Amino acid sequence: MFVLPSSLCVEMVFSSLLFLFWFIPIFFALYFLCPAKWRNAVLFLGSIVFYAWGEPAYLILIFISILVNYAAGLGLRKEIAGSGRSTSEKLIFAFAMVFDFGMLIVFKYTGFFVDNINGLLGTSLRDPGLTLPLGISFYTFQIASYVIDLYRGKIKCEKNPLTLGTYLVMFPQLIAGPIVVYSQVSSRLHERRITMDKVSSGITTFILGLSSKVLIANTVGALWNDLEDIGYERISMPLAWLGVVAFTLQIYFDFNGYSLMAIGLGEMLGFDIPQNFDHPYVSRSLTEFWRRWHMTLSGWFREYVYIPLGGNRKGKIRTYVNLFIVWFLTGFWHGAGWNFICWGLFFFVFLSLEKSFLKDFLDRHSIVSRIYALLLIGLSWMIFAITDFAQLGVYATRLVAFTSLSNCNDVIYYARNYGVVIALGCLFSTPVFAKRFEKVWRKPLGIVLQLALLFICVCFLADASYNPFLYFRF
Repeated sequence: MFVLPSSLCVEMVFSSLLFLFWFIPIFFALYFLCPAKWRNAVLFLGSIVFYAWGEPAYLILIFISILVNYAAGLGLRKEIAGSGRSTSEKLIFAFAMVFDFGMLIVFKYTGFFVDNINGLLGTSLRDPGLTLPLGISFYTFQIASYVIDLYRGKIKCEKNPLTLGTYLVMFPQLIAGPIVVYSQVSSRLHERRITMDKVSSGITTFILGLSSKVLIANTVGALWNDLEDIGYERISMPLAWLGVVAFTLQIYFDFNGYSLMAIGLGEMLGFDIPQNFDHPYVSRSLTEFWRRWHMTLSGWFREYVYIPLGGNRKGKIRTYVNLFIVWFLTGFWHGAGWNFICWGLFFFVFLSLEKSFLKDFLDRHSIVSRIYALLLIGLSWMIFAITDFAQLGVYATRLVAFTSLSNCNDVIYYARNYGVVIALGCLFSTPVFAKRFEKVWRKPLGIVLQLALLFICVCFLADASYNPFLYFRF
C-alpha cells in the first residue's frame, strides 16, 4: 500500500515540500501527457485534490457553488443587457447573488455579528463557531463576477459545467487569488497552447515567488512574531518602528510571493493570470498605492461596486459616499473584525483628502510624497495586523515612546539578526533590479541562480516551523 511519509501529511501550500515534490510532479506529468481535450478534467480533479487535502469538509460548498451558478448562467444565457432582462431572469440573478454572498456572510461574518449583537443588546445569542472555508472570499468574488457579467450581457454563458468548474477551482489562484474574472480566461479555458517558453517563464516566475515567500517573508515574519511574544509594552521605540518595517515587508513578500507562484503555475498550465502587484512601496500617494497593491481586488471593487454606484459621475457628495462604501467593504472583506473596518476607513479618509486637495501637493514634492506614503502605509499595516484595539493602543504608544530611547539594546539585537534580510527586502520591493534580472534569467547564469534559489528554499523549508500565508485567513 502506497502511503505518504508522515512528515508530508500537512496542509498543502505552494511553499511546502508536499506541494513541491509530490503534487507538482504527479499533477504536471498527468496534465502534460494527457490529450488537450482532457486537460480541463485533469485540472479540475487536481484542483479538487489540492483543496480537499487542506479542507475536505467544505469541498461540498464549492460543488454547490458550481451547480447554482451554472444553473443561473443557463437562465441568463441570452446576450442582452441587464435592464432588458425579464422578471424571471432578474429573480434568477438575485437568487445567485444572495446565494454567493450569503454563503460568504454566513461562514465569515456570523460570529462577528453575533458577538456585536450580544455586546450591544446584552443578549446571549450563541456563536455557531463556523470555520472559515479556505479561499471563500476569493472564489466568491470570482464566481459572482461571472454571473454579473453574464447578466450585463458582457460575456457568453458557459454551457459546459466542467469548464465553469475548472474556472472556479483552478488551484493556482483558488485559495488566495489573484482574483480572476471569467472574461480574462474564458478563451484559454476552451483552447490553450502550452509552449516551452511559457513553461520556462512560469518556472522562473514560480521560483521568484517561492524565494520571496520563503527567504524574505518568513524571515522578517519571525521578527514580528518575536515582538508579539515579548509583549508590545516591553519594546523600545526604535524596535517598534523596526517591527512596522518588518510587517510591512512580510505582508508584501508573503502575498506577492503567493501571487507570483500562482501566475507562474498559470503560465505552465497555459493561462495568463493577471498581475497582482506592481512595486506598491515606491508609491507617492495612497491613491497610487492602491493602483499597485492587490490590483485584482481593487479592480473588482471598482468594476462591480464603485462604478455601479455611480463612481464620480454624480457629484462630489455622492463620490465620497461611494468611496466610503467601497472602502468599508474592502476592509470588511479582509476580515470579520473592527480593526479591518478601521483599516479600510483609514484609507477612505486619506484617499478622500488626496482626491480633494492633497494629491496635487504630493505630485509636486517627490521626497515628501514618498515619506508620506511609506509612513501611512506602514501605520495602516499596524491597524491590519493587531486585531485587539487595546494592544493596538499599546503599540501606538511605543511608536512615540521617546523615553525608551535610553535603552535600545533590544533593537540592536534584532537589527543584527534581521538587518541583512530587511535591507534586501527594501531593495527588492523596488523596481531597481527587476529589469536587470529579466535579462539574466534565461541565460546560463540566470538558470544557475534559479536552481540555487530553489535549493536554498528547499533547505529552509526542510528546517522551517514558521510558514504561514497571511492572506489564507481572508
